[in-house]
Amino acid sequence: MRSPGRPSVTSPPLHGEIVAAFGRHFLVKTADNSTLICVLRGKKSGAACGDQVEIHQTAPEQGVIERILPRSALLYRSDISREKLIAANATQVIIVVAAVPSFSEELINRCLVAAESQRLNVLIVLNKTDLAGSSSAALDRLSLYRELGYALLPISARNDIKPLLSHLENHLSVLVGQSGMGKSTIINALVPAAGRATADISATLDAGRHTTTHARLYHLDRNTRIIDSPGVQQFGLQHLSIEDITWGFREFRPYIDKCKFNNCRHSSEPGCALMDAMQENKVSVRRIDLYHKLITSLRTNRIPSSPSRTKIQ
Repeated sequence: MRSPGRPSVTSPPLHGEIVAAFGRHFLVKTADNSTLICVLRGKKSGAACGDQVEIHQTAPEQGVIERILPRSALLYRSDISREKLIAANATQVIIVVAAVPSFSEELINRCLVAAESQRLNVLIVLNKTDLAGSSSAALDRLSLYRELGYALLPISARNDIKPLLSHLENHLSVLVGQSGMGKSTIINALVPAAGRATADISATLDAGRHTTTHARLYHLDRNTRIIDSPGVQQFGLQHLSIEDITWGFREFRPYIDKCKFNNCRHSSEPGCALMDAMQENKVSVRRIDLYHKLITSLRTNRIPSSPSRTKIQ
């Protein structure tokens, strides 16, 4: 692709939506349903699948993104040196898990905190329920999140995707989760023409094989869209403060302003309302332990001065 020089024409910019992100290149669908492969103008910050953009066409099927329109939400993950954009303007995060391969409860909680930080609706999908014995145990583990008010849906995407449909209506949903959980199988069941690659799991490693290499947005109807994203094994939260993470545990909120000390870290401090709530079985010990693990990880990796982050798509 040629360097994105400024267009010679003076025609007004086109409005479009990013429907796929391939590193530094983006597939943009315009209002007339044509698609252009685009790059970002100059040193603009990163774009994401779901972004509404203004573009200029520079050649047949090619264009330049001139402006990213204001976002209602941006879901991303980060470590101490870079950020990975996942989806823009989503209204719902669907965390996909399965009994086989085994899922990470820490990763679920990281995704929940990221979703809460953007005020996004959350649905936890337990896929592969055709694996009856294993799924029963997984459902027991996940029942905690249903008790916290998160929607929990057991399905077998390979056999029947219909139970998921009503949860998608009028949302821009983004699928997140580990490799091997069945996200691509869900997409293929919803959009048979999508042809997302799937792969068998590795029994030896108890892990899924990475098949989705880029985020892609699909329209199910005029008001219902869904983004498939590559599987993740880590979901960094370095862009969030300790206060953001604490707030991201929704059941903590009634207690976090009632501690004796304003800078309480909800660990061993006297007069900690959250720890008192745990002792009274009002807050799950599992969630407290996961919270402390996240906070410890954040403190360990935090550096005093804010580094110049590298945004990658």
